[in-house]
Amino acid sequence: MSIQKELEDLIKNEVLIEIEDYIDELFEIIASKKEDENTKEELKDMQEMKKDFEDMLVDLSNGELDDEECKEIIEEINDMLKEDDEEDED
Repeated sequence: MSIQKELEDLIKNEVLIEIEDYIDELFEIIASKKEDENTKEELKDMQEMKKDFEDMLVDLSNGELDDEECKEIIEEINDMLKEDDEEDED
């Protein structure tokens, strides 16, 4: 599997799913009127992050990311997912 395909799979099968789940949670908090001042800001940030990853998928499909860029992005994503898992354990 190419590094580009690996990155694409990681974004589609993990990152975007987690982001969408979190966005859904934020919408539920807002709908229940239990949000604080940070909830809407967090929602905005997550929606921007989702768009960034979707744009990255477009760049991947257009062949605009080389192997080195893909490796760096995969490492950053894995670090982000690892931090998220550690927070969930606390």
